[in-house]
Amino acid sequence: MTEVTDRVYTPLERRLLNEFQRDFPTTPRPFAEIAVRLGTDEETVIDTYTRLLQENAISRIGATVAPRRAGSSTLAAMSIPDNRLREVANTVSGYREVNHNYERDHEMNLWFVVTAPSAGRVAEILSDIGHRTGFDVLEFPLEEAYRLDLGFDLKWT
Repeated sequence: MTEVTDRVYTPLERRLLNEFQRDFPTTPRPFAEIAVRLGTDEETVIDTYTRLLQENAISRIGATVAPRRAGSSTLAAMSIPDNRLREVANTVSGYREVNHNYERDHEMNLWFVVTAPSAGRVAEILSDIGHRTGFDVLEFPLEEAYRLDLGFDLKWT
């Protein structure tokens, strides 16, 4: 759950946020390649991405792997009272195997994806989340894969 702010992004930040959602360089020094494309230096790119991560403008920099190609993953959901939602969402986000979570306007109001090296580890994480929060975790394993483009063009005013 990310909060919207009135922060004004610099032209470099805007380009980093928008232009590299897809086709991120898969080279030994991707930030150096990005720097060349943007007319800056590698250190500036790394420093800027680090700041954007710290400010939660982005949640991570990493590959998205097709389901069942490496490791195991599942979609999970929980029904959390409104007064505990932020607390539980923060607990769920504390697992590095959880790449995002989000609120839905539904009885099952907290949804998240767990990705781990094995189905056993996914099950351990779901069990631990349930134990730590005191709420049931429902698992919705993948039945049919669809490719979704997770990038989107940011519109700057």
